[in-house]
Amino acid sequence: MKAFLLFTCSLFLISLRLFAQNEYEKSILEFQHELNEEFKNPEESPLTAQERKAFEGHHFFPIDQKYHVTAKFEKLPPASLFQMKTTANSIKDYDIYGIATFTLDGKEYQLNIYQSHQLRTQEKYIDYLFLPFTDQSNGAETYGGGRYMDLRIPTGTTIELDFNKAYNPFCAYATGYACPIPPKENDISVAINAGVMKPAK
Repeated sequence: MKAFLLFTCSLFLISLRLFAQNEYEKSILEFQHELNEEFKNPEESPLTAQERKAFEGHHFFPIDQKYHVTAKFEKLPPASLFQMKTTANSIKDYDIYGIATFTLDGKEYQLNIYQSHQLRTQEKYIDYLFLPFTDQSNGAETYGGGRYMDLRIPTGTTIELDFNKAYNPFCAYATGYACPIPPKENDISVAINAGVMKPAK
């Protein structure tokens, strides 16, 4: 009887893990679908009409839950001004809103998280945070200029970072955009094989 109960409990735990994994993968697939739909929409896409017609979707790394990490979040004092350079040789004003510290494959990393002065004046972006980063995959599997991640202001002392939701700036697809350049402080000294890959040529 005891062995049967242990076996039943094990099956239950395995089922729970599989359910959580399937729900997580579903959320990432939804993100990928929404990003693809954005690029098909002429009002949102950086692609030309001809490119949109030929567009069949982004290339994504396989979904890997190890790149979904819970980071320690340290909020910085207000008005930690950072003027971020862009690909158009202009400057965009941000605050360094906080610092995220996390562990990946046994090594600790630290990234600055930014808040846009311009976007925070808009109601729908009032809690929006911005994480631009570079890593060792840039120029090979991913866009050479780095990638972005969208975040929301956390309520506690941790923040969820999901590199499976990392995406390319519009500059990876077209000229004429002023894309923020990831600061050198946000370079990750390992390949982040998650999220959107570089555009196919």
